[in-house]
Amino acid sequence: MILRADESVSVLQALLALPVGIEVGPTGLADRADAGELVDIDGRPVALESPARRNAAVFLYRDLPDEVPVPFGLEILFDDENLVVVDKPHFLATMPRGRHVAQTALVRLRRELGNDDLAPVHRLDRLTAGVLMFTRRPQVRAAYQDLFARRQVRKEYWARSTEPGERLRTGAQVANRIEKRAGDLRARVVDGPVNAISRITRVDNGFRLVPETGRTHQLRLHMAGLGVPIVDDPLYPDVRSELAALPDRGDFSRPLQLVATKLAFTDPLTGVQQRFSSRWA
Repeated sequence: MILRADESVSVLQALLALPVGIEVGPTGLADRADAGELVDIDGRPVALESPARRNAAVFLYRDLPDEVPVPFGLEILFDDENLVVVDKPHFLATMPRGRHVAQTALVRLRRELGNDDLAPVHRLDRLTAGVLMFTRRPQVRAAYQDLFARRQVRKEYWARSTEPGERLRTGAQVANRIEKRAGDLRARVVDGPVNAISRITRVDNGFRLVPETGRTHQLRLHMAGLGVPIVDDPLYPDVRSELAALPDRGDFSRPLQLVATKLAFTDPLTGVQQRFSSRWA
């Protein structure tokens, strides 16, 4: 689970605002914390009364739900002593959340590589395919996370829309403020200082998207706002519950047409220029 609250509330309050917290309830959360079954990304126990940290990952041990297997492989693009870079398929979540536990990139990789220290450096939406990076050991995680925090990673996405968007041949920049609140499936554009910037250009086989920031659902919301919504997006511009329900019934025939196609950076530990590309676009 990813905490969305800030330090003005406790971990317990932040968890109770999430679907899993509501499902388990305060007594269930307390029982799991007492049993050491509420831990951070490094496996250390989390105290419910401690202040919440925005975007901190908290893992809750609970009975596994019945999950529909995602029938696509997780290709490893790169693997060394520090990093594992994969090409994540559509429908596979980055890390456990809600109903998705075993069918996540993190759990699959930990099992495949026999390494419980693996942790994601960044995240992709469950419906988005493409390049995703993990660290192999806790000692190096901060160095790679800092690349994203300082915007030193060059990211590029590809998307397809049913709308031609020919006016975007010369490119467009979208800059606004996006917020996503607990309990709301969709992110929203709201008034306030800009925190979401994307550059979007029409290309021959779709659209090239270059995000300068990384807000939840940013590219999906910006594409819809330009009048070129992404093919088979169940949330934008309108919620389509029937489309969203397909994978839970074992129908993976209509993936969101959004792929993280390229990831490039200078390795902070080795100085090597790294560039990875997805096969899904």
